[in-house]
Amino acid sequence: MKPFLDKNFLLESTTAQSLYHDYAVQMPIIDYHCHLSPQQIAEDAQFDNITQVWLYGDHYKWRAMRTNGVDESYCTGEKSDREKFLKWAETVPYTLRNPLYHWTHLELKRYFGINEILSPETADRIYDQCNALLKDPAYSVRNLLRKMNVKIVCTTDDPTDSLIYHQQLKSEGFEIKVLPAFRPDNAMNLSILSKFKSYVRKLEEVSKISIQNFDDYLHALKSRHDYFAENGCCVSDHGLEKIYNDSYRLEDIRTTFSSALEGKLISDEEHNQFRSAMLTYFAEWDHEKGWVQQYHLGALRNNNSRMMQKLGPDTGWDSIGDFSQGKALAGFLDKLDSQDKLAKTILYNLNPSDNELIATMIGNFNDGSSSGKIQFGSGWWFLDQKDGMIRQMNALSNMGLISNFVGMLTDSRSFLSYPRHEYFRRILCNLFGEEIEKGELPDNLPWIGKVIQDICYNNASAYFNWPK
Repeated sequence: MKPFLDKNFLLESTTAQSLYHDYAVQMPIIDYHCHLSPQQIAEDAQFDNITQVWLYGDHYKWRAMRTNGVDESYCTGEKSDREKFLKWAETVPYTLRNPLYHWTHLELKRYFGINEILSPETADRIYDQCNALLKDPAYSVRNLLRKMNVKIVCTTDDPTDSLIYHQQLKSEGFEIKVLPAFRPDNAMNLSILSKFKSYVRKLEEVSKISIQNFDDYLHALKSRHDYFAENGCCVSDHGLEKIYNDSYRLEDIRTTFSSALEGKLISDEEHNQFRSAMLTYFAEWDHEKGWVQQYHLGALRNNNSRMMQKLGPDTGWDSIGDFSQGKALAGFLDKLDSQDKLAKTILYNLNPSDNELIATMIGNFNDGSSSGKIQFGSGWWFLDQKDGMIRQMNALSNMGLISNFVGMLTDSRSFLSYPRHEYFRRILCNLFGEEIEKGELPDNLPWIGKVIQDICYNNASAYFNWPK
C-alpha cells in the first residue's frame, strides 16, 4: 500500500516518476486565467488567518460544506473565521474522492509543511499553525506567488476597471508580471435592464465619452479595449452559456440598445442578436491587436433563485449546462476566419459530452499560421479534477496535437490554489508514463520530457508571446 500524498503521488510507474521529477517539477507557472485580486497583490496583503485566504470566496468548498449539512452562516455568513474553519475541517473527511480532498492536503503540505490529515481532531492545531506562519512576511501575497514559482498572472477585469493596481505593480517593477484580461460579459448582458443601464453610465464615466446611442457605446468600449492594451493586456475572456452567432442587422442592434436604455422589454431574439453583434466586435478588436481570446462555454449559472437573491452570483449555485454548441461555434469562427479576423483562440468546455466536439472544432481553424492557434483549453471548473483532465487530454490527443497544448491555469480566487498546477502535471506525466510502460509510446524520455515541459510552460510562453 502506497502512503498518501508521498513524493510519487499519482505517479503510478517509474517512467511517470522520471517524467515528473526530472522534467515537469522544475518548470515555472504561467497562470493565464485566474480571478485573483490585483489589489491584494499590489498591496502585498498579509492574511490574518487561513480562513481568509482559503475559504473566503471559495464556492467549491461552500458547496461541499452545504452538501454535508453545514449551515450557511459557516459558509458566507456571520460565524467567526475559526468557526468557519472548524466546520470546513469537519467536512474534509467526507470529501474523499472529490478533488477538494487532494487540493486541501496538497495546499497544507506545499505552503505550510503540514502532513497531517485535516479533521475535527487536528483542526485547532492546524488552524493555529497556519495562522502563525501567515503572520510572517514570507507569507505575504507576493511571497506566496514567489513560493510557487509563478512568473505571470492574468487577472480577470471588467472594461470599466481602472487597472490602477496593475499600473502600480508595473511601476514598482514587481518581477512577476500581473496583467489584466478584458472580460466584457456585463457589456453584452441585457437580462436585467436596470443593471445594464447602470453599467452604461459607469462606462460613460470611466471612458469620458457621452453615450447616447449604440455607436457611442461601441466607441466607449473600444476606448477601454485600447486602454487595456496600453496597460499590458493581451488577453480577453468571455464566460458564456454558448457562442452567439445569430444573424443581425446593425440598425436592429442600434434599436435594441436604445430600447434597453429606455427600459423597454427586449425579446430573447433581440438579446441573442445583440450578444452576437457584441461578440463579433470584441473578436475583431482582439484580432486587430494580436490578443488571445478565451471562451468559457457551458455553465448553467445561478440555478437557485432564492440563494441568488440572498447572496448574489458566484456563490456556488451553478452547474454544467446542456447547450447546443457546435453549429453556432463553427459559424462564429468561420465568419471571423473568412474575413482574416480570427485571433488566437482558447475554447474551454464545461460539459464532458462535448469534449470531442471541441477537440475536432479546433482543427477546422488551425491553419498553420501559428502552432496550436486554436486551443482546446484545459478542464475547468467542474472538470479541473483527475477524470475531467484525463478526458480532456485524451480527446485532444485523439483528435488534435496534445504536444501543442498550452496547459493548466488555476481559474481561482485563492492565493493557495497553485498546487493545482502540480496536480495537473502529475496527471499529465502519469498519462504519458503509462503509455511508455505499455509500449504505446517510445522509451525516449528526453523527447517526451521536452513535450511535458512544453505543455507545463513553454507552449504558453510562446503562444502568448511572453518571454521565457
